[in-house]
Amino acid sequence: MPSYTAPVKDMQFVLHDLLKVSQSDVPGYGDLESDFTSAVLEEAGKITSEVLAPLNTVGDKEGCVLENGVVRVPTGFQEAFDQVREGGWTGLDLPEQYGGQGMPYVMGIAVGEMFSSANQAFSMYQGLTHGAASAILAHGTDAQKDTYLPKMVSCEWTGTMNLTEPHCGTDLGLMRTKAVPQDDGSYKISGQKIFISAGEHEMSDNIIHLVLAKIPGGPEGIKGVSLFIVPKFIVNEDGTPGARNGVSCGAIEEKMGIHGNSTCVMNYDEATGYLLGDEHKGMRAMFTMMNEARIGVGMQGLTQAEAAYQNAVIYAKDRLQGRDVTGVKNPDGPADPLIVHPDIRRNLMDQKSFIEGARAFILWSSVMIDKAHRNGDKDADGLVSLLTPVIKGFLTDEGYDMTVQAQQVYGGHGYIEEWGMSQFTRDARIAMIYEGANGVQALDLVGRKLAQDGGKHVMAFFELVKTFLKENEGNEALKADFLDPLKAASKDLQAAGTYFMQNGMKNPNNALSGSYDFMHLFGHVCLGLMWAQMAKASLEALENGTEDPDFYETKLTTGRFYMARRLPITATHLARINSGADTVMSLDAEQF
Repeated sequence: MPSYTAPVKDMQFVLHDLLKVSQSDVPGYGDLESDFTSAVLEEAGKITSEVLAPLNTVGDKEGCVLENGVVRVPTGFQEAFDQVREGGWTGLDLPEQYGGQGMPYVMGIAVGEMFSSANQAFSMYQGLTHGAASAILAHGTDAQKDTYLPKMVSCEWTGTMNLTEPHCGTDLGLMRTKAVPQDDGSYKISGQKIFISAGEHEMSDNIIHLVLAKIPGGPEGIKGVSLFIVPKFIVNEDGTPGARNGVSCGAIEEKMGIHGNSTCVMNYDEATGYLLGDEHKGMRAMFTMMNEARIGVGMQGLTQAEAAYQNAVIYAKDRLQGRDVTGVKNPDGPADPLIVHPDIRRNLMDQKSFIEGARAFILWSSVMIDKAHRNGDKDADGLVSLLTPVIKGFLTDEGYDMTVQAQQVYGGHGYIEEWGMSQFTRDARIAMIYEGANGVQALDLVGRKLAQDGGKHVMAFFELVKTFLKENEGNEALKADFLDPLKAASKDLQAAGTYFMQNGMKNPNNALSGSYDFMHLFGHVCLGLMWAQMAKASLEALENGTEDPDFYETKLTTGRFYMARRLPITATHLARINSGADTVMSLDAEQF
């Protein structure tokens, strides 16, 4: 059975050596001293490795079962969910006013990585609840907040998001679910939603569904969509769950992965719902949840790569196959361990350099979110908005690829279910699809985000890279291995943006045909920036006489690998972008 150990030391490095969180002026960051964050992460590491990780395989094998309208979760999930609730982990970064602990978002993300790495399907139950609570917090009335948030923060009640219908996924303007106004101010919700994660289960006393629907007589298309709170049980005046609402689970989807999460077909039969936010402004309210979810899903690319990598390393060190071509390394055994072979090293270095770069990128982005929310920093908010499709699309594509590479280390055993490696690949696959398929993320990046606020935010990113390069240009220890590769990659990104500006207006397909490459090009530059910054932090630690020089030397070596072996792909992405739309769009539909 696969194992998982929380990477506390690496998280501490990112939080303190790289991001220097306790020195930040963001409210609440002054409390994030190393001893405090270490204590939180160590405790989270215990529950994830000892409680959640052993249930990952159980959830995959048993799945969820629908019986007479009731969903039974896998063995051990209820007890684990109770333990997570009792530990206060579900409200770590939610407001104290509603029972949360009020920690910065960056801590929620760090802990969330552990939960998802240990058991992605399980962590989605509280993860979706967090997103639904955030939407109510941002757009709900005081009465709605008081009614729902205390129970949702504690996960006594869980939450969902309901967007997709059988005939519409990305194009939500086509939805048919309707909301008919009632005299008491409520609405009757009727329609069917599909692919609803955690849509039905018995682990909580109530489930608060956030449902997109159209009010009759409203504007056509997406402009006529509103968002509604639809509880599984109507909430009594005293705050307790009352009568069953007109919402039921019609079926559980048979999926490739995340078997431990109940992905449901939800039927709404004149269910009572309550408007969240303004009429016909449902997408604005839902995007609060969706943007948070997209960052969380981007993190899932990292988390499954991390879990798969840990097990691949163990296998590569234990499995004896062949001899090192430079000389025997295990003279007392019949063969040397796999890890001596260059191709296995390349494979593991691909994984390690991606994972550590992605972790830095996610936590760095989380700091931007804290700056936006806690400091009212509009520039930070704009930068995160720009990068959200990159986080979601690039990290999940690359993360999935890394789970395949980890599987490859095992050879034929990686294909056998007994070893558990296929689960990481199967679970990671969904992250490229849900919360907006990655192709849509790329279109959003190029079609909307680049030009947002007159291109202010992408220019700010370029300036961020340029400033770092200039401030460190005299550092010879950084120049050849880190600064020069980052500068070249950044120039590729700027050249791609210039191509879109010069050719996208006369033919939009010139931009859209290159959008996926642009998303990946951007992602590699982001990780290149993270690695350059981590290299600087590592050199400083070594210069200051760290007690653990091996950790920092390893970090530098891993970073050099990324800059030399992974980052140069930006030139390939640029060449593809410069080839324009003709190579992509020339065939007629009938020629396929």
